[in-house]
Amino acid sequence: MKIKAIAFNTFKEAIRDRILYLLLFFAAVCIIFSRLLALLTVGDKVKIIKDVGLTSISLFGALMAILMGTGLVFKEIDKKTIYTIVSKPIHRYQFLLGKFFGLIFTLFIMLLLMSFIFLAWVFFHTFTIEWEMFVAILFIFFELCLVTSVALLFSCFSTPILSSIFSLAFYVIGHTAWGLETLIKKIPPGMGKTLVQALYHFIPDLENFNFKTEIVQHLDIPSEVFLYSILYGFFYTLFVLIIAVLVFRKRDFI
Repeated sequence: MKIKAIAFNTFKEAIRDRILYLLLFFAAVCIIFSRLLALLTVGDKVKIIKDVGLTSISLFGALMAILMGTGLVFKEIDKKTIYTIVSKPIHRYQFLLGKFFGLIFTLFIMLLLMSFIFLAWVFFHTFTIEWEMFVAILFIFFELCLVTSVALLFSCFSTPILSSIFSLAFYVIGHTAWGLETLIKKIPPGMGKTLVQALYHFIPDLENFNFKTEIVQHLDIPSEVFLYSILYGFFYTLFVLIIAVLVFRKRDFI
């Protein structure tokens, strides 16, 4: 019940933040203007609209998670309300989980709004409901859960500006980690290759949640790939949240 109460309060605070609606507006603009990009590009116009739309949802969803998540704990510290919270009979892990689930629910609502705009725009061009788009959107949500947990972790020990930079770097690196695999093949055997291989396995691979190309191009995706991505997202998010709890427990607010 304590986690639920904190989550509800976090949701009420987050939903009033103007930056959410600003990002939602820009996401809608990018989705609508994908039509213009499709006219200027050679290829299937509907596929370009779908690809740009899904990319916009992923990008602006991640920005929402980062900009909101990095201030979750810092705001409580800055307003001195954290002293009141930790003095009450509530565990710190309950406080963090409440903040996490509250923001996740907020992002879920924003994702629904962006998805509605996107699917309505696709329907306007195809006059069919693209049910397979929901698969790509679902895995975007899983990605946002992981990004939120990382933003919350950085929020436990850093300022919002630095936390935003760190979280954005995590997002960019997570989508470019596949380049290390190519680098590993070119590095000769030795200590350098071993270090790069260790780094490759440690860095999160956010491309595990990226099914935009496969969905847009109507490619077959094995069910075990979906299962792997779900388990990867669940355990990596859990791992980050555990670290966040351990870090937050070490902070002294007395």
